[in-house]
Amino acid sequence: MPARVVLAMSGGVDSSVSAYLLKQQGYDVVGLFMRTGVHQPEETCDTTHDAPLTTHHDRKKGCCSAIDAGDARRVADQLDMPFYALDFEGDFGRIMDYFVDEYTKGRTPNPCVVCNTWLKFGKLWSYGKQLDADFIATGHYVQMIDGQVHRGADPNKDQSYVLFGLRKNVLPHLLFPIGGLSKDEVRAIAREAGLNVAAKPDSVEICFVPNNDHAAFIKTRHPEFATAGNIVDRAGNVLATHDGIEKFTIGQRKGFGFGSAARRYVLEIVPESRDVVIGDRDELLASALLASRVNWLIDAPAKPRACKAKIRYRHEAAPATVTPLPHSPSERGAGGEGWVRVDFTEPQSAITPGQAVVFYDGEQLLGGAWIESALRNGSLA
Repeated sequence: MPARVVLAMSGGVDSSVSAYLLKQQGYDVVGLFMRTGVHQPEETCDTTHDAPLTTHHDRKKGCCSAIDAGDARRVADQLDMPFYALDFEGDFGRIMDYFVDEYTKGRTPNPCVVCNTWLKFGKLWSYGKQLDADFIATGHYVQMIDGQVHRGADPNKDQSYVLFGLRKNVLPHLLFPIGGLSKDEVRAIAREAGLNVAAKPDSVEICFVPNNDHAAFIKTRHPEFATAGNIVDRAGNVLATHDGIEKFTIGQRKGFGFGSAARRYVLEIVPESRDVVIGDRDELLASALLASRVNWLIDAPAKPRACKAKIRYRHEAAPATVTPLPHSPSERGAGGEGWVRVDFTEPQSAITPGQAVVFYDGEQLLGGAWIESALRNGSLA
């Protein structure tokens, strides 16, 4: 009897080609789609089997809409595989609440990491085990090599950063069918296989935030949150007002509402006062950071570990040393179990609380943690 695989299908070309490749390899594949309760206009969906589907999608749309569910189901039908759309609306609400909560705390959230950890490789895998599945597969651009997660072969599409939250016990059950391919190769396979999603644009924005307007989403979901305040310099001088700290992130250099002879950047967001502190680009540099809720995909190191570390998805991993913190450092009571300090060989720009710092040994993903504070000259920034 062939091994059974549950495949997270989003209706896009990556998961669709993953389904095709798994079927070609002889697996018993079951497609699972997560219904999240996120709704998008269905203005351009051609439901005839022979017509190209959703070729006119707005490139800024996310995944998991009703259109995407229809695309995923049609691919499953074409490949003669079972398909189930699961109700994850309640669980997805937790992710949206996390998103809002982080912004109102002056942090910049990463809901894709949370979705992968909680839902795709959490709830979805739990459902897969109820179906007696041996593996769970997704269309992520990462590779499994000798039982460990490695970067995808296409450096422009590598998605290992958003998978640092995987639990070690799920590693033996992971399959990433397109991890060794480039995006162009994936689309070529889709065309050759006659999959109608071959030309479907990628999802490039957060799926539950219409028009990528974070502030409008937050005000709609939780109108009671008042986050307006002042834009100030390091000396505390008020330069302008703003209507929400959720409109800003560390390193941002636009949207201040006033002109300046020199470029200014967001250095800090202070949720207690709702101040957005701006200053020079050099002030963004920090030599180290503190991070919490560390998750290791290897045996947790008991002493400092040299590696390369990424502080955001598009950041080039930089040489660093990760030091476990066995007890609380003095600053703000930070530390304790699950915390690390990351020291960089060269200072890094715009270390952002709320984002992930992710660790690598060459191409291997070691783990990661959630950034709490930047450190400059050994002190909290």
